[in-house]
Amino acid sequence: MCGRMNVIADPLCQWLSETLGLDFHASDNRDLRPTQTVATLVHEQGSLKQRDTAWGIKPTWAKQILINAQAETVMQKPTFKRAFAEHRCLVPCSGWYEWRQEQGTDGREKGRKVKYLFSAANNKPLLMAGLVFNEPTGAKLVSLTTAPIPSCALYHNRMPLFIDPDNIDFWFGSTPEQLQPLLQNEHSLGILVEAQH
Repeated sequence: MCGRMNVIADPLCQWLSETLGLDFHASDNRDLRPTQTVATLVHEQGSLKQRDTAWGIKPTWAKQILINAQAETVMQKPTFKRAFAEHRCLVPCSGWYEWRQEQGTDGREKGRKVKYLFSAANNKPLLMAGLVFNEPTGAKLVSLTTAPIPSCALYHNRMPLFIDPDNIDFWFGSTPEQLQPLLQNEHSLGILVEAQH
């Protein structure tokens, strides 16, 4: 799952400018939470554009906001099917956080929960897959998750779905059926995990 993001505007904005030729503006937020503003990339009228969104949707049937959708079922679930077909986005971020209950000092009792930061081992920004929902109150974001790569499985049974920069055009220009191969993380993705104190 992904319930918090890390966004460091520089070098993220500089990387997007150099890599995609895009004038992208994000604010530093090292603890970006659901309902807060997230700068995303969308494809509109033939080009990539920035769209600011609020993280999470609240369908009428839901008791709380939904911030994630499982990539494996996104084409079938009525809540997400149309957005996946028509309103995919990418969320440039510096990393994300998960918490893990650590063992106590004697190995039996529960210790404290530790917050871990996950980021790219090569120090480059990550492009998290997401969906945009255009609602009367503004654009909303749901991020996509998938099964974790081995280094992340030690901390959580889900992780964000990331799109390689080489696949940006394919992500935005393909049919849902053509995107099936991208709905699983590439296991070559190098992720650095650091405990936060």
